[in-house]
Amino acid sequence: MLHIVHHSDYVAPRPTSGSFVFDKYQLVMEAIRAHAPQHRVYEPLPMPRQWIEAVHDPDYVEQVLTAAVPREKERRIGFPVSAEIASRVQYTSGGTWLAAQLALEHGYAANSAGGSHHALADTGAGFCVFNDLAITANRLLAEGDARKILIVDLDVHQGDGTAVLLAGRQDIFTLSIHGERNFPTRKARSSRDIGLADAVGDGDYLAILNTALDEVLDGFRPDLLLYQAGVDPHADDRLGRLSLSDRGLEQRDRMVICRARDRGIPVASALGGGYGHDHHAVALRHARSMIAMADEAGRCAAIR
Repeated sequence: MLHIVHHSDYVAPRPTSGSFVFDKYQLVMEAIRAHAPQHRVYEPLPMPRQWIEAVHDPDYVEQVLTAAVPREKERRIGFPVSAEIASRVQYTSGGTWLAAQLALEHGYAANSAGGSHHALADTGAGFCVFNDLAITANRLLAEGDARKILIVDLDVHQGDGTAVLLAGRQDIFTLSIHGERNFPTRKARSSRDIGLADAVGDGDYLAILNTALDEVLDGFRPDLLLYQAGVDPHADDRLGRLSLSDRGLEQRDRMVICRARDRGIPVASALGGGYGHDHHAVALRHARSMIAMADEAGRCAAIR
C-alpha cells in the first residue's frame, strides 16, 4: 500500500512569468492512479504559521502570505508569489509533515509535492518558497515525535537551504549527494556533502550512495528519515547533468528505503526536482519512485 499525501492546491495556476511547471503535480497523481492500484490518498492541513516562522523570518513569511514578496526575491524564486502560491506552499509544508506522521505509523509515506530545499530564512530560491523539509524536521522534534532526524537529499541540486537553516543542530543530520557543477554555484555546508562530477551513471552513483547511507545511518542513528527524492539525476533531465537510468533511479530509491527499514527507521519522502519538456514522462518518474519505495517498504516489513 502506497500512503500518499496530496491536496488540490498543490496545482496552482501558472504564474504570469517563470518556467516552473505546476501541472506536474496533477500528472503525478494521474500516474499513481494508473500504476498503483493499491494506494491511499490523505489530504493535509496547511502548516500553521507558527511552525513556518520557527524556521523562516516572520517578515518574509508575512510577505509570502500576503502575496507581497519583493520583485528581487521573486526573481530569485523563479516566479511571482500570488495568493494561490501562498496557499500552495502552506499546504505542501503541511503535506510533508503529514507524510512524516504517516511514516511513523506505516513505515513509509510520500508527499506528492514538497522537497523545497533551496528556500532560506528570509527568501525563497530555485523554485522554492518555504523549506518544507526544515519546517517539518523542526516541528517533529519540537513536538517530541522524533529525537534525531536524518535528511537525505538526492536531488541533483545541493540542498543548500536545508543545510543553512539546520546548521549546527545536533539532532538533525543533513546528507546531500548532488552534481558538484550544478546549481547552486556557491554551495552551503551540509552535515555531509558529496559532490559528483557530470555524467556519473548508475554503478558509481549507487556505490557512493550505499557507502554513505551505511556510514551515516550507523554513525548518527536517527529514528526518522526525511527523503528528498528528486528525479533530476536522470540522464534525460533537462537540468540534471548526471546519467542515471530509470532502473538506476529505482535502485537508488529502493536502497534508501531498504537501508532505513532494515534498521527500523521510518521514511517520509518529498517529491523534489524533475524537469523536462515531456511533463508526462517526468511525472511518471516521480510516480515510479514512490511506487518502488512503497514496494520496498512492504518487502522489508514482510521480512521483519
